[in-house]
Amino acid sequence: MFRDRRDAGRRLASTMLRYREDDIVVIGLPRGGVPVALEIAKALQAPLSMVFVRKIGVPWAREVAMGAVVDGAHPSVFRNGDIIRDAGISDAVFQSAMEAELDEITRRKALFSTVLPSVNLAGRTVILVDDGVATGATMKAAARAIEQYGVNRVVIAVPVAPAEAVADLQAEVEEVICLETMSSSGAVGNAYSDFRQLSDDDVIDCFREAAIAAR
Repeated sequence: MFRDRRDAGRRLASTMLRYREDDIVVIGLPRGGVPVALEIAKALQAPLSMVFVRKIGVPWAREVAMGAVVDGAHPSVFRNGDIIRDAGISDAVFQSAMEAELDEITRRKALFSTVLPSVNLAGRTVILVDDGVATGATMKAAARAIEQYGVNRVVIAVPVAPAEAVADLQAEVEEVICLETMSSSGAVGNAYSDFRQLSDDDVIDCFREAAIAAR
């Protein structure tokens, strides 16, 4: 069990020191992935950034991902066909839910623009980080979107995930680093002693800390 997200990040970082030799960027998935990514970025002496991605939840069970959307001139959308079919989600319902998440992405971009560094991803190794994976839909969408920037390779690093999700993600990227596995019906938060919900201010503080560490 991890004490908190920072502890999870430090433990992940200790298994990834070989990446110090690469030209890397560490990218956290908001909000929970950012403090995990911060500890990895500090340990690997790499820049920290963030991908604007949102899970698209089933309207009456928001924790169940029927897809995910990633910001961009042409937003990248991932659809979880099995969930959409089993839940009887219409195209109109999916579109409405996706647009709501894009609105939240727009809000976050405006809020975080003052602390996010400008980072060129082309030709670099990108380490995508979250505080855990349940279905893998959000991480998969993020990985596919990042690959469009001409990166050298994508590595996914998470403290905990179901074995099935890890196997699914391994088909998408060069490497998946996962410290602990859990049941596919389990909750990521059960792997932590402290899994409090993070605020926008918490995310901003992480980027300010990363900027100080990079000096």
